[in-house]
Amino acid sequence: MQRIFFAGNIKFLRDRKKLSQEALAAKLGLTRAKLAAIEAGNTKSPQPEDYLNFSEFFKISIDTLLKIDLSKLGELKMRELESGNDVYIRGGNLRVLAISVDRSNNENVEYVPVKAKAGYMAGYNDPEFIAGLPKYSLPNLPSQGTFRIFPSTGDSMLPVPEGSDIIAQYVPDWTAIKPDTPCIVILKGQQDFVFKLVTMNPDDTILLKSLNPAYKPFPVEASDVMEIWRFYAYTSREFPEAQPEMTTILTAIRNLEEKIGQISK
Repeated sequence: MQRIFFAGNIKFLRDRKKLSQEALAAKLGLTRAKLAAIEAGNTKSPQPEDYLNFSEFFKISIDTLLKIDLSKLGELKMRELESGNDVYIRGGNLRVLAISVDRSNNENVEYVPVKAKAGYMAGYNDPEFIAGLPKYSLPNLPSQGTFRIFPSTGDSMLPVPEGSDIIAQYVPDWTAIKPDTPCIVILKGQQDFVFKLVTMNPDDTILLKSLNPAYKPFPVEASDVMEIWRFYAYTSREFPEAQPEMTTILTAIRNLEEKIGQISK
């Protein structure tokens, strides 16, 4: 007989969202006593509408709520599950990135200006908020994927100049990110975006590293990350400075080594 994990999963998900029994019961239209009985496993046969309400609220399929012990999954697996990548879901993901399209039904490239950064944290998945952002059509972008433009601040990613506009592609599957991939990272509770080299750690944390060695790398919990956008290109109004003499010498040495290697072959 297959074990049922529904009761423990509901408590686990409630704790994950940092909700009290009273708060979750109010959101679902239940009494606290009924929710307490469900979490304790004292209600052997919840009503069908209860299953549906829990599934819709937590964005996880009923099958998964019943058959999978969610407390045994790692943070990245939980993030993937909550993003709609549920093996029991058919017909598409539950979480869809909000986008806007032009008259030809092609995706726009939205620009998130500095003054809209705080609003983006709250409205990143709100179609009305996204529709209100400035929109551009950029040449030579890949036909697949969703792109946005984020203004950079600070000097942590020099030699990419401060104030550059970073064109980045949405990353739905974080596990596919290669070590030290430059990305825009949207963190919970932050009023700014983070432009860093991203590495996924085995312990479900994410290491964020700057190109500028003056800034030390630091890890963040995967649960604190809202979105990751992979660097594609950047534009800047600053003219690049001339290379330092030592850099020029090293470049010449590398070019000479390549030519010698070609000749020896």
